[in-house]
Amino acid sequence: MFTSMTGNDEAIADILFRIFNDNCVQADVSRIEDTDYACITNHDVLVVVSYTYEDGEVPRPAYDFYEWLEHEKLSSLTFGVCGSGDTFYEDFCTAVDNFDSRLENTGAIRGADPVKVELYPEAEDEQRLGNFVLSILNTKKGHDENQNV
Repeated sequence: MFTSMTGNDEAIADILFRIFNDNCVQADVSRIEDTDYACITNHDVLVVVSYTYEDGEVPRPAYDFYEWLEHEKLSSLTFGVCGSGDTFYEDFCTAVDNFDSRLENTGAIRGADPVKVELYPEAEDEQRLGNFVLSILNTKKGHDENQNV
């Protein structure tokens, strides 16, 4: 799920989609504001991609989802969060941190440390995003194996 104002976060979502598919994992991509949140429980993995708005806030198109998460229990979900920002601003990518904390508070399993991208994703960011996806997949696999013991 992503939200994007400048296209940077949509580009990140597209890269993640490609990487998941390259790893033989079927992925769906949707804008946060167009997603039926209840459908999240039908998935094993959730990746949230978000920019930070104004003074370090979760952007308006993603705010309802952010609020929805406050009351959810998603202990069977493995998650990761990433997003773009501009280090010129003091509140660089704080929405990424906010979503990461909120998802952790749902009981979901953090599959990877958050990834913060400076503006538009470059080649080195694609490498970090690849590692991010692999970490999520490995965490999910490890969790599934532990559940079957």
